[in-house]
Amino acid sequence: MGLGAIRTAFAALTAISALLAAADARAANGAYAVDAADISEVGSCKVESWMSAATNTDFSAVANPSCVADIFRPVELSLLTNRFRSDGDWGTNIVPKAKTNLVPTGIGKFGFSFYAGGQFDALTGENLSAFAVVPATFRLSETMRINLNGGWYWDRTVDRHYLTYGLGFDWKFTDVLQWTIEAFGQAGASDIPSVVRPRFQTGVRYRPNEIFSVDVIYGRNIMGENANWITVGTTIRFPVPDGKPARERSGHL
Repeated sequence: MGLGAIRTAFAALTAISALLAAADARAANGAYAVDAADISEVGSCKVESWMSAATNTDFSAVANPSCVADIFRPVELSLLTNRFRSDGDWGTNIVPKAKTNLVPTGIGKFGFSFYAGGQFDALTGENLSAFAVVPATFRLSETMRINLNGGWYWDRTVDRHYLTYGLGFDWKFTDVLQWTIEAFGQAGASDIPSVVRPRFQTGVRYRPNEIFSVDVIYGRNIMGENANWITVGTTIRFPVPDGKPARERSGHL
């Protein structure tokens, strides 16, 4: 089977899974929570994965394959799988998501996109949550950008709706290193105060080429549990043959 056939099959599998399923909304930019408005080139794919460990012994291992397909317009389709331990109990969730760019980003102006998805229990098939988010990106330069996220989150396990928010800053300070800092969370009524308490992450990405990158991230309260987290993640990209590098095509850092 050739590379083109593999890419087509991978895109089809991701698309079908997302459409049939109808989270964690942290599946935004790898292990980071605040998403940028850009999406990848049509026909390209990537596999993001990360492991996170908390001081309260909570744990999460995530795999998130995605591809961009032309479905009347370019749409990035992803299917995140999260194997986690929380309060000593293990579980597995599946989070399908679809994202499309509405206004391209550019230096000195805002770009916008939209994504939506849901979270499902892999064992029971129960729909645990649904979400929709509008990411906005303002590029200060070729190496710096500000990301703003606003959206809605429905926790179906307690039947409560929340407003979600996020503010992030990315700075590519060398040819291969990028620093990210972000604050995010959800606003609404909750019986557990930490659920609506602001969350924080900061980390460094090492990206030696267009194909591979690795992240090391420190986070606080990222799952709403008042714990400190360390995350190590990788991204492997499968670009379109003869396509332009991401930073030349869309301003990706």
